[in-house]
Amino acid sequence: MRPSVQAPAAVVMVRPHHFTVNTQTAQDNAFQAQMDVQGSDLSRRAYDEHTAAMAELERRGVRVHVFEGSDAATPDCVFPNNWFSTHAGGHVAIYPMKAANRRLERRADVIELLKAKYRVQDVIDYSGLEPDRLYLEGTGAMVLDHIDRVAYAVASDRTNPIALERFCTHFNFEPMVFPAADSRGVNIYHTNVLMCIGTDYALLGADMITDHARREEVITRLQDSGRDVIALTEAQIAKFAGNAIELQGRDGRLLALSQTAYDALDPSQIALIAQSATLVPLSIPTIEMAGGSVRCTIAGIHLAPRR
Repeated sequence: MRPSVQAPAAVVMVRPHHFTVNTQTAQDNAFQAQMDVQGSDLSRRAYDEHTAAMAELERRGVRVHVFEGSDAATPDCVFPNNWFSTHAGGHVAIYPMKAANRRLERRADVIELLKAKYRVQDVIDYSGLEPDRLYLEGTGAMVLDHIDRVAYAVASDRTNPIALERFCTHFNFEPMVFPAADSRGVNIYHTNVLMCIGTDYALLGADMITDHARREEVITRLQDSGRDVIALTEAQIAKFAGNAIELQGRDGRLLALSQTAYDALDPSQIALIAQSATLVPLSIPTIEMAGGSVRCTIAGIHLAPRR
């Protein structure tokens, strides 16, 4: 399999030291567990799960830059993909976050490492939009097709259309916005729990797109890009089957997803993905209590390394 611009070979991950379920994000994240957020061993379990997941990715040949999430004020620091993204040509974006404590996750040492190890031409910081409540939570709010330059985005409070338009103008993406909700009418909070775009396939909870005409437009656009569209049920979405990311490993492309997500896929779906990428299930059930899964824990690096 040839390397693909859709599948980064290096990632940033933040290992949690003070993991808990963030009460500031619970209002509009239906994927968060309803539980006692003071569970005494949550933090240790999350730390161990994350360490094992990183080790498996490294074993597969993915370059992992690990940072330690040592600030107790940032319970969601394990999900760095929401506050920054990187792009071919040397571009980095920093995003405006809805929850006040999530804004504390932005850290200069991550940006400095990117500048030191990779060719960074510019950093565009959208965090100044926060006082105006214009939020765009990175590659949680957007699922980016790096090949066809489309930014798929579920309409929500975490995906402001003005912020999205600014990003797409600066980074040369076409915005494709659509409404999505579960069968109870609860809106989907982040696009990356609903869909995943690989090089040759896309995972999509299509039936949860509530505008039927827009649903067909999204499916057609993905199919026109040459991808097989793998339909996920609402039950599979609830098990984080859409929250996956394609990476470049030593021996070819990988699809990193959680064990929970893998177990929710049926054999025909697994077989279709396996034609293009090796599935790599990672067990992170404690981290998933916070409402995100493997995709959320990984910030892909789409930058050229310095030699």
